[in-house]
Amino acid sequence: MAILRDILYKVSLVSTSGDMERKVESIAFDSRKVAKGGLFIAVKGTQVDGHDYIYTAIQQGAQAIVCERLPDETKKEVTYIAVKNSAHALGIIAANFYGNPSTKLKLVGVTGTNGKTTVATLLFDLFRQMGYSAGLLSTVNNRIDNKVIKATHTTPDAISLNALIAEMVEEGCDFCFMEVSSHAIDQGRVAGLNFKGAIFTNISHDHLDYHKTFDAYIKAKKRLFDDLRPGSFALSNVDDKRGRVILQNTKASKNTYALKSVAEFRAKLVANTLQGLEMEIDGKNVWFKLIGDFNAYNLLAVYATGVLLGEDSDELLTQLSLMDGAPGRFEQIISESDITAIVDYAHTPDALKNVLNTIAELRTGNEQVITVVGCGGSRDKTKRPLMASIACKMSDKVVLTSDNPRDEDPLEIIKEMQTGVSPADYKKTLVLADREEAIKTACVLANKKDIILVAGKGHETYQEIKGVRHPFDDKEVLERMLNLFAN
Repeated sequence: MAILRDILYKVSLVSTSGDMERKVESIAFDSRKVAKGGLFIAVKGTQVDGHDYIYTAIQQGAQAIVCERLPDETKKEVTYIAVKNSAHALGIIAANFYGNPSTKLKLVGVTGTNGKTTVATLLFDLFRQMGYSAGLLSTVNNRIDNKVIKATHTTPDAISLNALIAEMVEEGCDFCFMEVSSHAIDQGRVAGLNFKGAIFTNISHDHLDYHKTFDAYIKAKKRLFDDLRPGSFALSNVDDKRGRVILQNTKASKNTYALKSVAEFRAKLVANTLQGLEMEIDGKNVWFKLIGDFNAYNLLAVYATGVLLGEDSDELLTQLSLMDGAPGRFEQIISESDITAIVDYAHTPDALKNVLNTIAELRTGNEQVITVVGCGGSRDKTKRPLMASIACKMSDKVVLTSDNPRDEDPLEIIKEMQTGVSPADYKKTLVLADREEAIKTACVLANKKDIILVAGKGHETYQEIKGVRHPFDDKEVLERMLNLFAN
């Protein structure tokens, strides 16, 4: 329980009416979750405007309302607080309500188009391996040491986020490593958090269905760094041409990493094989289990973060050399008939290109590369032809299929993908909307030593169709089909 005045600390108020000394039992931005004696924050979302549910919230028992515009009729017994931006206010209110838990551990955020999950997961595993208690907030799942909490979004809503961090503090966590999506930054979900550091991995084509322009997408990512406080650190990949732009206005200490450019943390890729990577870091040659040059960047980011958090460089490299990658990120299955199958979350043009580039570098002879790929429904449509074009140019055979069609017709999504297929690539391209049939066909087409890539869903264990999540695991289907059909 908290006093309304206390949980509005640092919120930019426009006006107030009613009792500001009122005790608040709970907070909610969903009117269905309002409890008696609670505070309701009316937020204008992409689908629903919380201001339309103020009266419903009061009926549910809300005794205080935070909103951007007051309702036409107000009630004397209810306290109303008008703010300029209620989404931003929600983040601060949630942090205050839970006692600002992010100030009680070291919170590190990871943002970028690709690599967020791998970097956050590696950091979580690394610091636990070194004896610390830690929390993880990621696309795959949320963790409090060994406790696993199902993730529904890359970055949870502000209330759930602060509740989770508060639970981490209660369980004695020293660190929390979290993925920070551009949506979360733009929607103020991280507004009340105190970051010890933030990492920028890279930026490429994604989420234009939401941000509309690439410039707006970049600015959303940059805002995380602009809002960092003095005493924190900012770490940016300056091999990405926007890497230095990201650091321009931050008050945090500026740190860079790269494989090709001049940077504070620099590494050289010595060897890249299907068995792992050899890298030279700080004059030391180290072998890692992870595969691909994109993972060389991920490992370097994790190493640099460990150093910035005060850990011994030799210990960091030793521990990193023992670690596996994140689930569904270049995850390999080797069949009895010596076919290599790879499951990867690549769902953007740049990520798909990176994975196929890595496969090209790892090929040793005349192996075929067979790629199974689809695009999600109700998401950025402009990347669909790009994904198909990249798959066709960099593969010997391509099966275009369904990903998570959501509310769209899978065949219509595939038709949009096909506009990116050149006439020269028609013969190498198959269309099978049923994802299981697509994976099965790839396994039938594969011969000894061939490489199958199943891209787009990675760690996900469901397929979302018309609002319903059906069980579906690319890795499980691949393993089953390889046993049945591989030559």
